[in-house]
Amino acid sequence: MNFFVQLSGLRDLYDKVAAGERISEADALRLFESKDLNALGAIADLARQKKVGNRASYIVNRYINYSNYCILSCQFCSFARKKRDADGFELTIPQMVEKAREALKLGITELHIVGGLHPSLPFSYYVDMLKALRALNDEMGNARASRAGSDAPSEPPSNKLSEEEKLVKRDFPRGAENDTRGACAPRLQLKCFTAIEILHLAWLAKKSVEQTLIELKDAGLESLTGGGAEIFRKEVRSAIAKGKESAEEYLDVHRTWHTLGGRSTCTMLFGHVESLADRVDHLRQLRALQDETKGFVGFVPLAYQPENNDIPVKTPPTGFDALRTIAVSRIYLDNFDHITAYWVGLGMKLAQVALSYGADDLHGTIIEEHIFHMAGATSPQLQTEAEMIKAIREASRTPVQRNTFYEPIRVLENAPAANEAEPPSGKSKVLEDNLATA
Repeated sequence: MNFFVQLSGLRDLYDKVAAGERISEADALRLFESKDLNALGAIADLARQKKVGNRASYIVNRYINYSNYCILSCQFCSFARKKRDADGFELTIPQMVEKAREALKLGITELHIVGGLHPSLPFSYYVDMLKALRALNDEMGNARASRAGSDAPSEPPSNKLSEEEKLVKRDFPRGAENDTRGACAPRLQLKCFTAIEILHLAWLAKKSVEQTLIELKDAGLESLTGGGAEIFRKEVRSAIAKGKESAEEYLDVHRTWHTLGGRSTCTMLFGHVESLADRVDHLRQLRALQDETKGFVGFVPLAYQPENNDIPVKTPPTGFDALRTIAVSRIYLDNFDHITAYWVGLGMKLAQVALSYGADDLHGTIIEEHIFHMAGATSPQLQTEAEMIKAIREASRTPVQRNTFYEPIRVLENAPAANEAEPPSGKSKVLEDNLATA
């Protein structure tokens, strides 16, 4: 047993996790209220190891926001704009296809697409968008076939890359790795729309949520995003997102999607006006739906960004709060395989530390994230694949490139380079440094 756990008041909960027993809501609240972050991390790390072993994943993806025009005015949102605003935007389908095509040259396997509730775009826009983006898989297949029959380099010379391509070009050569492929071959997957967007699209289509999801799935939708969950408690939700869908509606959209055979992620926005008990209640409802459908592939706790928002928050989420939230999520959500440390909101250093506090995923390369950055996030607009791999190795984990459903595309089993070697203690020097400064 971990030394810190032995000295803490959480030994009984460690024993429950070790025995594979489910902890209660009261147990989860005890964990949240504990100030012993070392013991909390030890329990969460045990739960993580039981789920995923020593692996930590990432995805090579690109974000595309089709528009920031929105009919809602959520108090915490810095992304939404009205038609009268000078910095509002909307993309045509050809513009989205071109962004996606450029990103495909850089090896992405996922497009993550969300936007505001646009006041005038018709339902056909969304269907046509999915069909046009899905068609890019044919381009990928033809390009791979062409490269297989040619001695030409797989990437254009750096002096012929666009400015965006130069920015995103990964400096970690694929051929330098032990490339162990999973059952899923790399292809472009479409992860699109939040629950509130689905409700909006159903209203546009004048169809039920189920009928709308079926049509979107037929057009190419493969996964729903988890955004928009915020906090489920009614009183909190009305304070930060008045007019948005209810918790019951959010959960029902995902339930319906899961019933259709779809899978999705889910989230929680923490660190604003909610209580610790509100967080536990939120996690309880997600766990209950997962018991019912088993359709969630991962959970992403999102740290509130207060800089450009209307909700007054005396103290923004701290590193301590972020790590304990990730840890409790891992321990309590025992029916979730994957917990993501979202580096956009946390910063990469803290996300890296979170790999020892229950997280097993660093999300993705992203490219051009708007929502959190407009709210005040100061993290980079992207991470290269090389940087993701390096961060995972420094935390003494085995990097795994994954697809949208957290299935492995390649497992990087080879040892780190000499300059990445672990100290004699077996602990990551970089991890220790980050813990000291987080």
